[in-house]
Amino acid sequence: MQLLQSPAWNKGTAFTAAERARLGLHGLLPHQIETIDDQLVRAYEAHLAKRTPLGRHIQLRALQDTNEILFYRLLLAHIEEMLPIVYTPVVAEACQQFSHIYRRPRGLFIPYDMRDSIPELLRNRPNPEVDVDVVVVTDGERVLGIGDQGVGGLGIPIGKLTLYTLIGGVPPARTLPIVLDVGTNNAELLDDPQYFGSRQKRVSGEAYFAFVDRFVEAVKQELPGTLLQWEDFATPNARPLLNRYRDSLLTFNDDIQGTAAVALGALLAATRVAGKGLHEQTIVFLGAGSAAIGVADTLRAAMVADGLTDAEARRRFWIVDVDGLLLHTRAGLTAEQRVYARAAEDVAGWPRTHRGEVGLADVITSVGATVLIGLSTAAGAFTEAIIRE
Repeated sequence: MQLLQSPAWNKGTAFTAAERARLGLHGLLPHQIETIDDQLVRAYEAHLAKRTPLGRHIQLRALQDTNEILFYRLLLAHIEEMLPIVYTPVVAEACQQFSHIYRRPRGLFIPYDMRDSIPELLRNRPNPEVDVDVVVVTDGERVLGIGDQGVGGLGIPIGKLTLYTLIGGVPPARTLPIVLDVGTNNAELLDDPQYFGSRQKRVSGEAYFAFVDRFVEAVKQELPGTLLQWEDFATPNARPLLNRYRDSLLTFNDDIQGTAAVALGALLAATRVAGKGLHEQTIVFLGAGSAAIGVADTLRAAMVADGLTDAEARRRFWIVDVDGLLLHTRAGLTAEQRVYARAAEDVAGWPRTHRGEVGLADVITSVGATVLIGLSTAAGAFTEAIIRE
């Protein structure tokens, strides 16, 4: 029974007659012996029997907790259909409902109240006998486009590491999803009697960074050489954390650097088709969060490598968010955002919205944009008129 309850080793009805005899499985399984392809048919039928995307997500996670090899076989066989279920966009709803759909433990919860015991928590991870290649960690503060989900944010590292295995071939036992439970400012979660996380407002300031320091030191001690990936940290923390640790261990922020690498690759391909170099492009962003600024930084570095000075490259960027074009006069900009903020004289005489902002459409028209990059969850912002312009 211990074998059948281990998702990494359970083959279910695919155990051969010899294996059943040697491992004491006769009588615990149906007598018919199947191949994994036979099992695949049944697993896909069970998947289709669920009528809602969240129901299908739960069904896939249940299969992962039962028979991991079959889980990945199913995803691989129907990859275009499965990826939106196992990761975005359905994982957003799974994060929102995390405490309500919880079935079995996966990954590690590291609460602020246990900050003196982080090394012990890491040693208590699943599969402690196996080295960890990749840790994906979140504090759940800025999950996708749905904001603060507290410990529900663990759904993102779980989903991301599924992709590391499915697409990157990393053995699942060598991956570790982690959530840093530092509380939540989501009042709906705090009022939910089923919420699993710490029922307190988020730890912030020096106390927050001291806690993350302890976590990183414990990772370096207990999991040396492991890649530590930061996922879905809020803009005020994302870049400072990356800068704080990037020279002390193997680490990167997927929202900042992973997104940027993909965007740069796509843009380089597009410039070749268009017959104009990267240094000739005028780039407009919708969105000014960690991902947008990370992409802008990477594109700016590529423009400098393409022959521009840093000052010339910066002037090729126009960044718009929900409050309009980033301007130096706006309060509350981060140091990273301020690099791309425009002076008031840059937009003198431009049309303004009823709130006095310079909107996306007017920026595109006024600057003669050649590239439009969307890194915002503002649905419907790219209208037909904007795309044509």
